[in-house]
Amino acid sequence: MAAIHWFRRDLRRADNPALLEALRIGAGETVALFVIDPALWDPASDVRRWWLLRSLKALDASLDGRLLLRVGDPIDVVPTVAREFAAATVHIGADFGPYGIRRDSAVAAALLRDGTELSRTGSAYAVSPGRVTKSDGSPYAVFTPFFKTWLASGWRAPAEDPGTGLQLLRATSSSPWPRSPTLAGMKLPEPGEPAAMTRWQDFRTEGLNAYPDTRNRPDLIGTSNLSVHLKWGEIHPRTLLADLSEGEGPAAFRRQLAWREFYADILARNPASARHDLRTNLAGLHTDFGPEADSRLRAWQDGRTGFPLVDAGMRQLRAEGWLHNRVRMVAASFLIKDLHLPWQAGAHHFMATLRDADLANNQHGWQWVAGTGTDAAPYHRVFNPVTQGLRFDPAGDYVRRYIPELRPLTGPEVHEPWKAPGGVPVGYPERLIDHAEERQEALRRLAESRPHSRN
Repeated sequence: MAAIHWFRRDLRRADNPALLEALRIGAGETVALFVIDPALWDPASDVRRWWLLRSLKALDASLDGRLLLRVGDPIDVVPTVAREFAAATVHIGADFGPYGIRRDSAVAAALLRDGTELSRTGSAYAVSPGRVTKSDGSPYAVFTPFFKTWLASGWRAPAEDPGTGLQLLRATSSSPWPRSPTLAGMKLPEPGEPAAMTRWQDFRTEGLNAYPDTRNRPDLIGTSNLSVHLKWGEIHPRTLLADLSEGEGPAAFRRQLAWREFYADILARNPASARHDLRTNLAGLHTDFGPEADSRLRAWQDGRTGFPLVDAGMRQLRAEGWLHNRVRMVAASFLIKDLHLPWQAGAHHFMATLRDADLANNQHGWQWVAGTGTDAAPYHRVFNPVTQGLRFDPAGDYVRRYIPELRPLTGPEVHEPWKAPGGVPVGYPERLIDHAEERQEALRRLAESRPHSRN
């Protein structure tokens, strides 16, 4: 009887234990399946649809053109494919997101009615959510002790590569491929497993040792740029960890991979935190609503707040579907603390526009800035977008890259154009707010909300 490997967030051949298990069980009668799920496809941005389709094309090529593509609700599609091929098992990497857990439970129940098993092997993480616990079995709520236990527990070595000439059943009944969106003017890297491996090897050689010093500099190519490849599973974190040696650079990069796993663990245990505060310590915080708040939100989304580092970041997001992590934090702080808008409004925009949008990382990153999540920054921390720009983009190269109106300015003037001898350059907006005043207003609201804390 045949076996099916149902690809989801594991769009690769290498280091894919669920695929290996399907190949072993199928013994020459294995089906490679991907289902375009309308529940995920319909709300996705064009950039994410574009990336997914290109990644699937790369995967199909690595499978000798034998990827079976179907469109529809997996609860209906997967059992239908299993019946078509008389499959005894369907193999997946476990999904720990709120939607993924519900979907997989429903698919498993539907398969079981036909006597077919849904078999979970591995996940998108080096250490799957739920496995890192305190000595009494309870979960960690703070990153540093989680990280220490995560390091001590270790992880398995990468799964072997299945090699070439996979014995897959030919996909003769695929659905038509959706039309790829046209991304006019957007600059995107190449999707797919080969591109992910190339990017990793380049970063290991050219950027890893300097990573502790450059990862906060948006003006430099100081990060791995692997987040989108990890999001789609074009490379597994276990593969990266296996290649890391000792030293400050590898240690700093290993720590960032652990943050990703920590947030996945938190979301798996607290699915409501995808939409609501993990902690209710600021339950009484007043945020703004109405036409003026909506206008400020649009100015922030369009990169027209009058604060160059924030605006450059939001324009980079629109142009590339990606945003440097330091700038993500500054832009998030500006929305929450300067514009007094709910973090959910910014998180929704990021989820809708980022090519590497990951629910756990995104939602809990926003709550970290808001002061209501794990390892929350002190609730009174307010990032100053000017000093952040002067510190992390000292020559203004990052800002000028994305804001052509400010290219005539140099040095500190780029981050404080209102102080330039000729005033704010034509075409660039005046400041939407006064940061010093809004910082005080944010602190007032935060202090006012504290008596309402429930934990």
